[in-house]
Amino acid sequence: MRNLFKAKKVKVFSPASVSNVGAGFDIFGFALHQPGDELVMRIVDKPGIHILKITGDEHHLPKDVGKNTASVSLRAMMNTLEPKFGVEIELHKKMPLGSGLGSSAASAVASVFALNALLKKPFSKNGLLLFALEGEKIASGNIAHADNVAPCLFGGFTLVRGCNPPDVISIPVPDDLYCTIIHPHIEIKTEFARRILRSQIKLSDAVKQWGNAAALVAGLMKPDYDLIKRSIEDYIIEPIRSSLIPNYFLLKETALKNNALGCSISGSGPSVFALSRSEK
Repeated sequence: MRNLFKAKKVKVFSPASVSNVGAGFDIFGFALHQPGDELVMRIVDKPGIHILKITGDEHHLPKDVGKNTASVSLRAMMNTLEPKFGVEIELHKKMPLGSGLGSSAASAVASVFALNALLKKPFSKNGLLLFALEGEKIASGNIAHADNVAPCLFGGFTLVRGCNPPDVISIPVPDDLYCTIIHPHIEIKTEFARRILRSQIKLSDAVKQWGNAAALVAGLMKPDYDLIKRSIEDYIIEPIRSSLIPNYFLLKETALKNNALGCSISGSGPSVFALSRSEK
């Protein structure tokens, strides 16, 4: 075990993230400077994963290692390593659960990123993404989607072209682009928010959605703020999930009237994001 690690303890920060970003359902996401989770990890001789403490969750998160996104991700990673060892973790949640800000992804990424930081021979980020997705499945009804895990792990704005094998593209973002988060004080479970979506969509809606997704990437890369503004429009997911968020369209209208480039639901909601060229 001595040859496996370069250190025995580490503390990491794992950021919240906005996913979907309008038309990019399950493929677009970007990391936020704050809030985020903190995780402390220690290597111990006793084999297995030992969750010592979870704070900030109001006692909602399980300490059962088979049901917690952090430990499920970590277990997938540890199963590939020899000799066997143990870890103790303390997870400090600094964002609301069920907020649409990638809370489960932040926990999953924090655990594998922390262990990776202790290894003498670390995994690639693509390797870590696969481990983190095992934890994310717990929160999503066994569906692997990386639109929160990818930006949390890679940073910045990411496009997930595929998960198996991982194919994550980092998209450059203008320095003067800001994000404001509005968080209604309700909770929406990711699994429920996915279950209410339609399994079939109109081809005409799909064409408009693809156009907006491609145009947003172009707008960010050029950069072209008018194009960004025209592209943050969701014809498929927003019409369904907006019913879960009180006064959603009033909130969106207010943001756009106050010079937001675009406004939409962050992930499964209820959080709403607005992009702008200034902090005001």
